[in-house]
Amino acid sequence: MQGRLPDIARLIVRSAFHAVPTILVILVANFFLLRLAPGDAADVIAAESGFATDEMMEGLRSRFGLDLPILEQLQNYLGHILRFDLGYSARFNTPVIDLILQRVPGTLILMLSAMAISLMIGIAVGTFQATFAGRWPDRVIAVVTQLFYSLPGFWIGLMLIVFFAVRLRWLPTGGSGPIGVELSGLSGLLIRLKYMVLPATSLALFYVAVYARLTRASVIEAKAQDYVRTARAKGLSQFKVMTGHVLRNALLPVTTLAGIHLGGLLGGAVVIETVYAWPGLGRLAYEAVMARDFSVLLGVLLLSSIVVIAVNLLVDVIQAFIDPRIELK
Repeated sequence: MQGRLPDIARLIVRSAFHAVPTILVILVANFFLLRLAPGDAADVIAAESGFATDEMMEGLRSRFGLDLPILEQLQNYLGHILRFDLGYSARFNTPVIDLILQRVPGTLILMLSAMAISLMIGIAVGTFQATFAGRWPDRVIAVVTQLFYSLPGFWIGLMLIVFFAVRLRWLPTGGSGPIGVELSGLSGLLIRLKYMVLPATSLALFYVAVYARLTRASVIEAKAQDYVRTARAKGLSQFKVMTGHVLRNALLPVTTLAGIHLGGLLGGAVVIETVYAWPGLGRLAYEAVMARDFSVLLGVLLLSSIVVIAVNLLVDVIQAFIDPRIELK
């Protein structure tokens, strides 16, 4: 594996080079698409104030640069990006980068927790189904996973709140922690985990169904290969055959799909964070849309694009370690 490190380094450098024009296209496309939306930050601020004169509206648009021609606005925005400046939020009256840095930890924790839950449960359930393929345990689990696959995330989130928070009162209904309480040490961590259970589970259940079905199909296909029969003929235990030969190859399509699904997790986080009042990028994006604060929304979209590109690169590297036969191009 050490011999592949130079290839992996070249892959990272090449991917970073290719990511620059991709991010530039995303920036320009998002900029023009958002300008097609009706209204702007000045309209929202004027509506919230209850009155607005023509001079007030002109002053607001001049302050935020909204009175400039659209190409000049784009030029100014790209110039700020080159200086690593994401602009200023008209709605929150603070630099965009500060807002994003405040919300990034919440979204990353939620996404990583949901991804970990979906992968662990999905792979375990899919392997169990493949072991009993065609029998009643496989069919029962298939019906349950199909249910999770079909139901929308916001409905699952609401039902989990009704059952676990309202009826049983085991878990909080929303937020990331109790208000006005300093959390530290092991007790603080446990309290935060308690607040994270419902939103992370709501976000993960759809992907549990996807990974379970994919793992089942991949394991069944891998078990029929010649190298698995050879391993069994050598007298290897069922556990070693499954972990060392079957799962190692069956997990390749699962890891590929997990990288692709990261964008879906970011999109689903908008709904889940809104349902559970979770302080993350998804909820910030929703608030920016409602306030027509396009600077914040462009910053969130830019960061999301960078994260998706970085994670897909990470998936390629992980697959190279899982299966040395994969060529890094």
